[in-house]
This record gives sequence, structure tokens and C-alpha cells, in this order.
Amino acid sequence: MTTSVYNIPVKSIDGKDINLNQYQGKVLLIVNVASKCGLTPQYEGLEKLYKEKKDQGLEILGFPANNFLEQEPGTNEEIQQFCSLTYDVHFPLFSKISVAGTDKHPLYQALITAIPERIGEGPWWKDLVDYGLTPNPKPEILWNFEKFLVNKNGDVVARFAPDITADDPRILEAIETELKK
Repeated sequence: MTTSVYNIPVKSIDGKDINLNQYQGKVLLIVNVASKCGLTPQYEGLEKLYKEKKDQGLEILGFPANNFLEQEPGTNEEIQQFCSLTYDVHFPLFSKISVAGTDKHPLYQALITAIPERIGEGPWWKDLVDYGLTPNPKPEILWNFEKFLVNKNGDVVARFAPDITADDPRILEAIETELKK
């Protein structure tokens, strides 16, 4: 099943109502991000990937979420400032949303429904359990920095576990495949 994300309303980081249809014809990597997570340094790799592939048609869309141990407590303004000053992020950021639970944003409901299984689920799940945490069961979002790949038609085509970084060959190959279509 494919689910287009284009007509799902979202808000930009500065609170403006938008639809993702402005990215029609681009390949999207949608990531739930957080500023106070052990995975936060992934911003650096995401920004590097964005700079390398933006002109080829890749957009990285960051959606801050505070669902996991309250690791994104800031306001939208604080999040934007942190990303800019700490990681020089230029890819689009959006208003903080919920990616899990009863108040899950419709975008994440659509993403999860489209692709319920993650690529690369391995030791990360066990690490969370070893730290005494109870990860969300499948198909829910496991943690911060889970990634969804969306093709140029707005269909969700792949999902990557949080510990799959922007330079992982699996994600790079999937992005290249979609950019060539």
C-alpha cells in the first residue's frame, strides 16, 4: 500500500500552515528529530547529505518530537536556534509534533501505516531494553531519528531504524535509486 504525504497539513518551524505538496517531484527523507538525545549528532550527517544531494532533488524534512524521554523539550524557536547554531542545519524543520501515542500527528500515522517494518532493526532495540527502557512495539516509531524515504510521487517507499545514519550504505542506495527515477 502506498500513501501520499502531500496533502497532510503540517506547520513550518515558524508556525505557518503548509502542505508537503510544495515538495512534489522531490525525494524526501522525513526524520523525527530531538535536540537532547544520544542520536542528536546525526544532525551533522543529515546536513552533509542534504548539501550533497539537494541539487539532485533530495529534501530532508525534520520533525521535532518530544515523545522519547522528553528529549525535545524546547520551543520551536529554541529548536531552530539550536539546530542552526550547533549543527548549521539548512534543511527544512517543522513545528514540534507527536510521533507516537494517542496524539500522533496524521503524517506519522500515514508513514507508519505505509511502511510498518524498519530496515536495520538490530542492536539498537536491545540497547534500549538494556538501559531499562520499554521501546514502542512494532509498527510504532522506536525512537528519535527514525527515517522514512518518500519517492517523487509522495509514496512512502522505505523506513530506517534510528541508528541507521545518513551515511549508511542502505540509506544512500535507497536514496540514489529514488533520485534516478
